[in-house]
Amino acid sequence: MDAALSEEQEEIRRTLRELLRGRCGGDDVKTAVRTATGYDEALWKRLARELGLPGLALSAAYGGVGCGPVELALACEETGRALLPSPLLATAVLAAPLIAALGTGPQRAELLPRIAGGELTAALAVPGRALSRALGLDRPDGRDAADWAGGGRAGGVQARVRDGGWRLYGQVEQVLDGHSAQLLLVAARAGGYTRGRTLVFAVAADAAGLVRTRLTALDETRPQARIELRDVPAELLGEDGADVAGALAGLGGPAAAVLAAEAVGAADVALTRTVDHVRTREQFGRPIGSFQAVKHRLADVYVTVQAARSAAYYAAWAADAPEAPVAGPLALAAALEAQRAAAGEAVQLHGGIGITWEHDAHLYLKRAASDELLFGPAHRLRARAADRDGLFALAVTV
Repeated sequence: MDAALSEEQEEIRRTLRELLRGRCGGDDVKTAVRTATGYDEALWKRLARELGLPGLALSAAYGGVGCGPVELALACEETGRALLPSPLLATAVLAAPLIAALGTGPQRAELLPRIAGGELTAALAVPGRALSRALGLDRPDGRDAADWAGGGRAGGVQARVRDGGWRLYGQVEQVLDGHSAQLLLVAARAGGYTRGRTLVFAVAADAAGLVRTRLTALDETRPQARIELRDVPAELLGEDGADVAGALAGLGGPAAAVLAAEAVGAADVALTRTVDHVRTREQFGRPIGSFQAVKHRLADVYVTVQAARSAAYYAAWAADAPEAPVAGPLALAAALEAQRAAAGEAVQLHGGIGITWEHDAHLYLKRAASDELLFGPAHRLRARAADRDGLFALAVTV
């Protein structure tokens, strides 16, 4: 592994940082999240048009840029620094790779170019508040689809064939960007209890019987929605009998690496702003940053953030390697801890202003807490990695 970034990768980072610096300040973020979509649509279109951000990791055959997980991770590190409200995570990190993995040739040819061009946003709807479980991030085996997808029992989303087409029934909570996405990928159970199987269906935003409700979320920059499906017509993604659980679990490692990079970006900015503050805030006639206790606290956070960045970069580099299923969750665990530590110290060392709505510190604290609830906690991510590697397997001698 060459740890140095290429010239192209540095250009992606520099260009995106400069663009977001002028369009994504604290006030801009707060304004964007209160719109109907929850993000700045004009900025999203510009990111798609000038940088090809939605299609950064998609093949050029589908209109993408043709880069890989490392470039997508670098881009998400920059969006994390700005706490950019956008459909990037739901569309480019979760939905697009699933379409590429499961979709038929015609489905990929129809959907992926539109995603790459920023014309189509998508969201992944997994029943039971179990996104991290479906992605194989917090379970020793990512293939227990019957558990998180309803299992043929009450709950989850059920799929049935009626009048020659598929129909969906059920409800999904906490769908990232589910209120604004133009396409929903819904995981559902078909075949009842005895012959049950998990399938993924494509549902148009304007489908009859579909009800979407934006929820009040802890982190407004990562909007969530409730999806209600009442006899909704849907198109099967891919072929009946495809290994849906395996495809989702395979998506987990690369997605975790990208999420880790995003969390590292947020942590880095929270730390930088705190260091700048303690250099100028005076107490007892001297900057509070000159006190040894403050130096030690911030030094600990700095080391934590840098270690998490290294882990995130490695996980993105290894996304297509056999170790990816373990590297991704481990990097995400480190990044979540770094983000929590940096956000916590930001609030503490900014003093009273750190807990006011007018200050941006609370935005980073909410992002840290929300990410742990959605994708963590860290100890479960590490437990999953340990189980996958058989770290604590007992050798039994007969």
